[in-house]
This record gives sequence, C-alpha cells and structure tokens, in this order.
Amino acid sequence: MKPVQLAESIYWVGGIDWNLRNFHGYLTQRGSTYNAYLIIDEKITLIDTVKHYLTDELFERVSQVVDPAKIDYVVANHVEMDHSGGLPAVLEKAPNATLFTSPNGEKGLKEHFKNNWNFKAVKNGETLSLGKHSLAFTHTPMVHWPDNMVTWCPEEKILFSNDAFGQHIASAERFDDEYPLETILAEAMKYYANIVLPYGAQVQKALEALAGLPIRLIAPSHGIAWRAHVPEILKRYQAWSANITGRKAVIVYDTMWDSTAKMAAAIRSGFEEKDVPVVMASLQHNHMSDIMTEIMTAQYVCVGSPTLNNNLLPTVAAFLTYMKGLAPKNRIGLAFGSYGWGGQSIEQVNDVLKECGWTMMNPLKVKYIPSQDDLSSVRETVIKAIT
Repeated sequence: MKPVQLAESIYWVGGIDWNLRNFHGYLTQRGSTYNAYLIIDEKITLIDTVKHYLTDELFERVSQVVDPAKIDYVVANHVEMDHSGGLPAVLEKAPNATLFTSPNGEKGLKEHFKNNWNFKAVKNGETLSLGKHSLAFTHTPMVHWPDNMVTWCPEEKILFSNDAFGQHIASAERFDDEYPLETILAEAMKYYANIVLPYGAQVQKALEALAGLPIRLIAPSHGIAWRAHVPEILKRYQAWSANITGRKAVIVYDTMWDSTAKMAAAIRSGFEEKDVPVVMASLQHNHMSDIMTEIMTAQYVCVGSPTLNNNLLPTVAAFLTYMKGLAPKNRIGLAFGSYGWGGQSIEQVNDVLKECGWTMMNPLKVKYIPSQDDLSSVRETVIKAIT
C-alpha cells in the first residue's frame, strides 16, 4: 500500500476497491479506485478522501509520507460518499485542518455528516497558497452534482478533475501509459454514459472554463490518471458532451415466448438492409449500464417488450426508467412488441421514448406468434422509415 508520486511533493494516496461490482445500478466489472492526493508543502494538503471502508488504506499510504495529524488543509471537491466517506476519520486525526469546498459543498457536507467542521467555502476562481504550490478552484456545478468543483495546481500543471475524466478501474497501475489505452477509453466512455450523460451542457461549460490550461496531468477521482493521452480524453469529452451520434442502431428487448425476439431480428434485418450497423441487446443477457454505453453513440434506439398483465415486462420497465434518468437526446426511437390479448406494453414504451424528446417511428406490434408475413412487414416498415 505504497503512495505513488505524481510530481515532486505530490502523491496519490487513495484506495483500491477490487471487489466493487455495482455502483448504484452501474455494473463495474473492473472494480474501481477512490483517488485521494497528498501535497507536501508549507501547508500539507489532502485533496479528497475515499469510501469509508478504505480509510485505513488511505492512512497507510499517507503515513509513509507524513504523519496524518500534520495535515493542514483538506479539499473536498465533491460531497458524494465515495469521495467524502473518509472525511470524519481524516478530520478526527487532523482536528486543526481547514476543510475547503464549494458553498454547495459546505451545505451538503453539513447535511451529510451533521458536523460543523472548520469549513472554508471557496469562490469560483479563488486561489489558495500552500507555499511553493498553489491551488485554484473552478466550480463545475452539475458535473454531476450541484457542489462539484475541480482543483488546478499551476506549478505542476495538474488538474484534480473530480468525477470528470474518470473510469471505474481497480488496478495497481496509476497512469494511462501503464495500462491498455483501449480499455481505459472504453471504461471512460461507460463512466460518462452512466454518470455524466445528463449533464452535457454543463460539461461543455466546464470544458470552456478549463480551456487554455497547460494541463500536464489529469488526476480524476476514479481510475487511471491521464498523462500521455490528455488531448485524447479531452477530445472524447468534447464529442460526448456535444451529443454526437453515429449511424448506428441499438435494439433493446426482452421476450416471453420468443415472439418479441423474432420481431427484434426482423428490425435488425431492416437496418442491415440500409447499411446501418446494429447492436442487439437482450435484457436477459446484457446489463443496462453496458447498453447505455452503446446508446451514447447510436442514432436509432429501438425498445421492445411483450405485454404482461396489461404492462411492460419488469426488465424493460427498469431499463426505461434507468435510460430516461440519463436523458440521451436527439435520438430516433421505435417501440415494438408482441402481445396476446392486451397489447398495452407497446404504447407504454412509445410514451416513454416520446418523453425523452425523441423523433419517433410508428410503433410495431404483432398479436401472438408473428408469421413470416408479419416479420416481412416489420422489416419493410423499418427499411422505409430509415433516412
């Protein structure tokens, strides 16, 4: 549990969560890290903490550099418990430390912990001298909570970026030139799709506020730090936050007696006829957080459910609730499904997709088992609808 040096007198001292597999509904197959950073200067400063059950790891790493009781300043970039869970233990060991956070951060931390610590709410653009180093604070509200801010160290050109540019990856490696880049970018995309996607406009504002900084290293709150591929991840965030989609379809469905699955296959055939790449996403075999990663770059999103007790299948209802909360914009939607005697599910799917503000294709529904004529009709309808 050694600290990792990022620059002279700056260390990663976070915790590695090897066993994390679910992050409030988001499947984290690779685990995660909770990144905290220690700056040794005239004012010893800790930037962020860890989830509460990894506090001992934090202290073990800090202790190899300095006595935790000597910490003068603690910076809380974000209230959420995976960042702030270790604060009570840190401030118990360093009771004289000043806690720097945004005004909304102070409000949120007081409401979370019911403790009136030695807070100092910082203004947007405010700077703090540590001695040889300084920190500048930029508020980034709703990326992805109201309290969010990022911290910039100009002397070392390090951006402590909070949740921006992060990934859920547990690893001994700390830098992007030590770990497969393709995997880091894929996990960064999944992180954006399942955490940051609703806040694209706010991300664009944050990127504008940070434009022109000579960033040497991005140190996020989760996963790998960026030092070799900073321009690449900045370019990706520009594209993701601009909601740029490609000519691609994602077909999401569940099925009871295989009839809705047959419709999904016919819909796929229609897209393929028009040379539109297709991702088939059965909810029996794919987690909704992985499906959202595909939807982030898809122009067409088709969602199918048979009718169960005048309603959707529970798996489809859960997916629609999850997707609607993440609010992907400017898609073309299609609701489809089979039914026996009710058929309400197809309109329910259609209504949710319309509530997302999408352009809608006409819903497709087939009673009982679709015949070859039914499936051909489904296919032809899709072909005619594709521009």
